[in-house]
Amino acid sequence: MVNDPFRALAHPIRRGIVERLAEGPATVGDATGGFGVSKPAITKHLKVLEETGVITREVHGRTHRLALEPAVLSEAADWMDEQRVLWTRLFDVVDDYLKEQSSP
Repeated sequence: MVNDPFRALAHPIRRGIVERLAEGPATVGDATGGFGVSKPAITKHLKVLEETGVITREVHGRTHRLALEPAVLSEAADWMDEQRVLWTRLFDVVDDYLKEQSSP
């Protein structure tokens, strides 16, 4: 569902985690360190990212590695591209109309 990635990216901490994971898979500590929030808050953010399919988690013993799922983000990017094309056309129509109205 296209809304899931947008929900996942709605918070700056989740966007920060995604940006870190864009560089490659990382442990939970590496992906989430330094945001200045509690561990329970980080857990909630990771839960949203996992539930929406934006990230996956692999557990090896006590090590949890997170990875980005580009296909999910690609769906959102495709939707945004479609909207950009539509809105560009609409703005062009409005621009043409305004130019016609201002011409003598």
